[in-house]
Amino acid sequence: MKSVFITFNQAYYEAILDVMKRNYIRGFTRWDVVQGRGSHNGEPHFGSHAWPTLNSAILAVIDTERVPPFLEELHELDAATEAQGLRAFVWNVEQAV
Repeated sequence: MKSVFITFNQAYYEAILDVMKRNYIRGFTRWDVVQGRGSHNGEPHFGSHAWPTLNSAILAVIDTERVPPFLEELHELDAATEAQGLRAFVWNVEQAV
């Protein structure tokens, strides 16, 4: 099992849910308001007067074999509108109860 942590512009939420549905990923935890700035480029998402955009984040624990196609679809979504901001990180899951 792997955990996939996705940070994204809030405007991506419905699109990410569609990608999850197509990849048979049902369970997840969402943080609605997340602030941050990308490490390479793009504008900060601070929810302030100067930088009004905000991010959200999703954490999903999924079967290992589902990770590559899921990440590929997320990458395609990000590549279509890079300025919006979307990142996905994968970690090993040691144990689940």
